[in-house]
Amino acid sequence: MRLGLLVCDHVSADFQSVDGDYTDMFRRLFEHHPEVELVTYDLTAGEAPDSPEESDAWITTGSRHSVYDSEDWIEALAELVRQIHATEVPYVGVCFGHQMIAHALGGKVQRAEQGWGVGVKEVTVTDPPSWLGRTSYRVLNSHADQVTGLPEEALVLGGNEHCPVSLMQVGDRMLGIQGHPEFTPDYAAALLHARRGRVIPAATVDAALATLDDPPDPRILADAVGRFLGEGGSRRSA
Repeated sequence: MRLGLLVCDHVSADFQSVDGDYTDMFRRLFEHHPEVELVTYDLTAGEAPDSPEESDAWITTGSRHSVYDSEDWIEALAELVRQIHATEVPYVGVCFGHQMIAHALGGKVQRAEQGWGVGVKEVTVTDPPSWLGRTSYRVLNSHADQVTGLPEEALVLGGNEHCPVSLMQVGDRMLGIQGHPEFTPDYAAALLHARRGRVIPAATVDAALATLDDPPDPRILADAVGRFLGEGGSRRSA
């Protein structure tokens, strides 16, 4: 399966010694899936696909930008997401890409009144679909925005108190994950320490750092994404 990675940002040079760039993180995320051929498109550098059918499926990285920012590449991604939706090519949006589903298809994304969502958070899944088969999972988070209005045909699969729309599906081929299954606790800790008291309130950072001792479930989400992309996203319970 040719999986097009839509690169929406790059890890700061100060942190690349931790886990590399986002492309490296996603390659490690799918290292147990030899059927996945990851092909990168650096949208921030103008490397866009010619067609939504150029890859068998698509996945995005996160981004320091907001989906409502006025950047040419962001507006081009919104149009690409609409084309992907129309052609029913499988798409998985991670964090920024999750929010882009809502933004591009008529939903709403805005700064969360709850403040930054950071650290490891548990997502409760009601009526879990067959490709997931779990009633909860743990995932690293790092976001100030979140989906506050659903696009047409969207179904909320999972959430928590801080982010009610943490896992969202549109139709059978489009999936949004608010968390970062590609992040490691080491990288999350580096970001948190750098942003403490500057970008994110110190108390919020301290609480997030305390969650990193209880590891997230990246392999569970990688396997679930693989099944979603390969088998189609049936929303029937397991």
